[in-house]
Amino acid sequence: MRTVSTLAELRQARAELPEPLGLVPTMGFLHEGHLSLVRRAKTECASVGVSIFVNPTQFGPTEDLSAYPRDLDADLRLLSHAGTDLVWTPEVGEVYPAGYQTWIHVEEVGQPLEGARRPGHFRGVATVVAKLFNAFQPRRAYFGQKDAQQVVVVRRMAQDLDFPVEIVVCPTLREADGLAMSSRNAYLNPAERKAAGVLYRALTAAQDAFQRGARDAERLRAAMLEVLSQEPLARPVYMSAADPQTLQELTGPVEKALLSLAVQVGKPVLIDNLVIGDE
Repeated sequence: MRTVSTLAELRQARAELPEPLGLVPTMGFLHEGHLSLVRRAKTECASVGVSIFVNPTQFGPTEDLSAYPRDLDADLRLLSHAGTDLVWTPEVGEVYPAGYQTWIHVEEVGQPLEGARRPGHFRGVATVVAKLFNAFQPRRAYFGQKDAQQVVVVRRMAQDLDFPVEIVVCPTLREADGLAMSSRNAYLNPAERKAAGVLYRALTAAQDAFQRGARDAERLRAAMLEVLSQEPLARPVYMSAADPQTLQELTGPVEKALLSLAVQVGKPVLIDNLVIGDE
């Protein structure tokens, strides 16, 4: 495994790798969810590249950029064991040099849900992912379903800007109680960690209601809220039953939907989702 930090080094190392290359963009502090993306890429690509970059432009002014968990040495050990070929660990100035002023704003699908909760977030996401696509020149890029809106935004950006990159979406990996694996879970104390399992219970309650014939969108949102209200440490931020492609909230009868929610448990706001009605 080769680890580089500058764009020039990355391009030189990238040119020496066999095609096709699969890219796994990360912000580090890796867990099994990230490694599952690497392993998937290994099965489908001749080479695998990983970026480790805590992207400051997707954090809001009140968010946890400085406190975001980091452990580069551990990340590199995990990636080496997983068979990664190339890792890019740039400094902020390498990605956003002095005078940087070009941004990508994905319009409609970037506005609701996390876009409404975190203004500017998806501008930062779309911009850095576009730069990663340009830097690595991957044939495929691997993302987790856990960040469902991010997947929709990145897919729209890649399509609109004609990137020759296939966006591969991999299933959410979960802990034994259903909690989606996330670097932000490290912020939870034991009581909060136990309480955080309520996110998945809320989603599966709505999924179960749907499978029993409750097809009204508002009823599905109410099913999530009912479960969340039973956990004192959980503070709901939003609950959504939206079109999986446009992310617009659904009303009336539902045939297919992205169920998603954001819930504050202690310090972090945790997100999760399930797709229902997907044959």
